[in-house]
Amino acid sequence: MDLQTIAEKLNEVNSVLIFCHSRPDGDTLGSAFAIKRYFEKLSKTADIICDSPIPEKFSFMPISKSVKTLDDIDRTYDAHLAIDCSTEGMLGDNYRLFIKNNQTFNIDHHISNTKYAKYNYVDDRAACCEIVYELLKVMGCDIDRDIANSILLGISTDTGHFMHNNVTASTLMIASELVKAGGDLHEIGYKMFKSQPKNRAELQAAILSKIKFYSDDKIAMITIMQSDLDRFNATSDLTEGFIDYPLSVNGVEVAVSILESKSNCYKISFRSKGRVNVNEIAATFGGGGHIMASGCMLHGFYEDVKEKLIRTISQYL
Repeated sequence: MDLQTIAEKLNEVNSVLIFCHSRPDGDTLGSAFAIKRYFEKLSKTADIICDSPIPEKFSFMPISKSVKTLDDIDRTYDAHLAIDCSTEGMLGDNYRLFIKNNQTFNIDHHISNTKYAKYNYVDDRAACCEIVYELLKVMGCDIDRDIANSILLGISTDTGHFMHNNVTASTLMIASELVKAGGDLHEIGYKMFKSQPKNRAELQAAILSKIKFYSDDKIAMITIMQSDLDRFNATSDLTEGFIDYPLSVNGVEVAVSILESKSNCYKISFRSKGRVNVNEIAATFGGGGHIMASGCMLHGFYEDVKEKLIRTISQYL
């Protein structure tokens, strides 16, 4: 479905519930914040729902305290909109609410998107917030400072503050327009990439001290167990970005992060320098994402999970 049609259909509704993915990042939140702000400017109703707590690092965004949980929803909406969610599973427990509406929208930038909504718009972009910017422009939105900062948040976090090779001329052009509209690129960059609590720094030092290398040092792997999080009184959202360090090592083609979410259940994140399509690797385990950044969930004993990952990735090197 084209963006014009999506814009027309969303403009027709007077209330929308916006779904962010589990363990939310800056892209899903920034996209949701921007769309909520646009609806509110039109005196329409827009709420955001997420099945995971919002990380403290996003608290500097004025709208961050407005995200609801499933228990907070006590009304119906004209439409349900999933943003930056490539699969139904990324909605977590909220998926059962999402499908109860007859007007479901799915806007995303992951090539692995399963197109699970009634209306789907998927485009392979650096960030979902790029799509949201263009969508809001088509919808006739006047980009104010709050919307500019929201969209910049998503673009900044999903591009490593414009350092990843997913950045295009369009990405930079949109960022430029957002800065013109009042977006504070410096504050967002500082909050996301240069500011961190002490326990995150201590946790990162402990995790990175135990990097393991495999397949002639082409695979670098880090592991974060629940005991590591407990040791430093940390939450799993503080591990975001850890995987970038092992990928920076010369000779490494694929970096892997194994994060224990519960007993015998692990969230796997893959990063690639470009020679290996990690979306294909993630797909073999029922996951997906992008060519250079993907993920999945694996169940089993840790050593079995690790060996399975090494064996599979080695086949793609």
